[in-house]
Amino acid sequence: MESRISRRGLLRASAAGLAAGAVPGLVARAAASESGAASAQANAGAVAVASANGIEAVRIAVELATDKKMRPVSAAVRGVAVVEADPNDMSVGYGGLPNELGVVQLDSSCMDGPTHNAGSVASIEDIMHPAQVAELVMDQTDHVNLVGPGARQFAIDHGFPVEDLLTDRARKVWLKWRSTRTGDDRLWPLNDTNPVDPVLQGEARPWGTIHCSVLAPNGDLGCCTTTSGLAFKIPGRIGDSPLVGCGMYCDNEVGSAGATGRGEAAILSGGSWLIVERMRNGDTPTEACLYALRRVAAQAERGSRWQPALWKDGRPNFGLTFYAVRKDGLYGSANMRGGGRFAVCDSKGPRREACAALYE
Repeated sequence: MESRISRRGLLRASAAGLAAGAVPGLVARAAASESGAASAQANAGAVAVASANGIEAVRIAVELATDKKMRPVSAAVRGVAVVEADPNDMSVGYGGLPNELGVVQLDSSCMDGPTHNAGSVASIEDIMHPAQVAELVMDQTDHVNLVGPGARQFAIDHGFPVEDLLTDRARKVWLKWRSTRTGDDRLWPLNDTNPVDPVLQGEARPWGTIHCSVLAPNGDLGCCTTTSGLAFKIPGRIGDSPLVGCGMYCDNEVGSAGATGRGEAAILSGGSWLIVERMRNGDTPTEACLYALRRVAAQAERGSRWQPALWKDGRPNFGLTFYAVRKDGLYGSANMRGGGRFAVCDSKGPRREACAALYE
């Protein structure tokens, strides 16, 4: 029997933040990080949270925000640069999986809490560090978004080298996908498998991203999200990563948040903005992430009337993870399916902790 999120359950969740009992099979477990996290004022240290692939990114971000007194948005951008340059991470930057035509197109955005300014680039090609280009868009222009050839030329004008981002490993995965592709597979679900690569063997077409939110010792906030997007996407497709309020968002009075997973769901929910607003209203970071996931689930159930594959066994048929840090140093993360982990660094050092889960 399918479990459904009722209107009453959503109202109860809105009022209380955690409404695990409203839906059979639905869980809303408070993250252990929240019960033990001290405030930034108490430990006088930086805090950084990121997706699980950002364990080195959070270490670097905290070090830069603490020892170098770097503004948190720049610390986040420099932290994720490690992942952008890693050929073994096939979801970000160099080595990322390409679009349908075999071209790597990258998306990124960043946001500065103190100025409430942001910058982003989308569908940028041949530039390894799109997050740094997004930071320049924020700092050196009166724009927020640059896309495609314009973003690429902007990067070149500012001294970024043109580089071939398609590694041999990623090319082999793309060639295998292309050789086995049958018909038009542009509608959800995207069920391609890639047995040519042991990392992807037996798994659905991958997507991946890195998000990093940073709280500086002085209480300032900043964040960044960067990605190569959905593998084998339609050329020009962008997900949530370059969209302010979707793939990342911060407000220096409140906190910072970001997303990885199904970008379309983060876009349609305005997930990162919603999480920050929930924290403004008193939610802990984990409660706010779970609230946003409940919103996504309700939207997916409605959408399944037109796209049945979005909903399966009484829950959304896709993955999505949110991450958040509050201005007082409290942090947390939650995902749709359970079993996930996220990266965090504070005075205790870098580590991975369990995400809270909407569904077990």
